[in-house]
Amino acid sequence: MLNIKIDDRIKSACPQLKIGLVRASVVNRETPDELWNEIEEATQWVRDTYELLEINKRPGIAGTRTLYKCVGKDPNRYRGASEALCRRLVKGLGIYRLTSLIDVVNLVSIRSGYAISGLDADKIEGDTLTMGVGEAGEEYCGIGRGPLNIEGMPVYRDAIGGIATPTSDEERTKFTLDTRTAQININAFAPDMPIEETVDMMAKLLEKYASATNIETQIIDFAL
Repeated sequence: MLNIKIDDRIKSACPQLKIGLVRASVVNRETPDELWNEIEEATQWVRDTYELLEINKRPGIAGTRTLYKCVGKDPNRYRGASEALCRRLVKGLGIYRLTSLIDVVNLVSIRSGYAISGLDADKIEGDTLTMGVGEAGEEYCGIGRGPLNIEGMPVYRDAIGGIATPTSDEERTKFTLDTRTAQININAFAPDMPIEETVDMMAKLLEKYASATNIETQIIDFAL
């Protein structure tokens, strides 16, 4: 399992921070119908539970927004992916059907409200990820977004540079059909779904839909 370090600015802004880690050998494939049915059920749950203006008050999402404000990013202009997903669902826009790994992460993000980073572990440089704050001019290519201004945004960095933010992961370490080892970081910036339950859900879905083996899990409580 990777070592996780947290910058003092993040700890100060987010004293309740917990991170759930899941690492596994996987087989990525086109999303099966059964997984897509689970996403449709989660979609209906979100629509039945939240009005559009209530989405940003959901605890996990609100915690991400609060962290953005504390470290210097406008959460209305740069929304976390979990908030963006839930907003699309409530507005009836739906989401794209992608691959099993991506859609498992999306499903858990919808259910939990947490910002989740899904990374190809074999493309991560070094044995440590550090969550810090993006700097001015720092290069970062968001998946499907192109250059992303991460100044003032929470960002995981490996030995080379930034690979994940709550808004978008980086192209360099994204999941592809060739991914064989998944590293998933569940970022609980404020309590929502119990983190133990969230990690367990992620591990079981990976096993069911991505043939996961060698599953490792860990929960880090930075408030301790």
